[in-house]
Amino acid sequence: MATWHCVKHCGACCHLDPRDRPDLADYLTPDELTLYLSLVGEDGWCIHFDSTNRECRIYSSRPRFCRVEPDVFQDLYSIEPDELSDFAIDCCQQQIEGVYGDRSLELLRFQREIGDWGTN
Repeated sequence: MATWHCVKHCGACCHLDPRDRPDLADYLTPDELTLYLSLVGEDGWCIHFDSTNRECRIYSSRPRFCRVEPDVFQDLYSIEPDELSDFAIDCCQQQIEGVYGDRSLELLRFQREIGDWGTN
């Protein structure tokens, strides 16, 4: 069984283009939605994403909606803590495929690092 963890130097989750996430208002509070939209750069990437190093420049103080933590996912998406890993793996795979492609090195690296080769 695969266990989710963040794969460094990926950054797919930092592609925040709201056109790709039409249901933001369904799970973010009005204040969080305002914050989210303020983080989106003209290119659709978070303004705090360091594209050279592919990492967040504000990681330790990133917003709640950027955190893959049991209480956050339970509150935002009604995901029970014991379902978090499977849900996060699916979300990451979809996001990586959408940003980098379904045959990308980023997706292969993610699958290798989490030990989940059978999903694609």
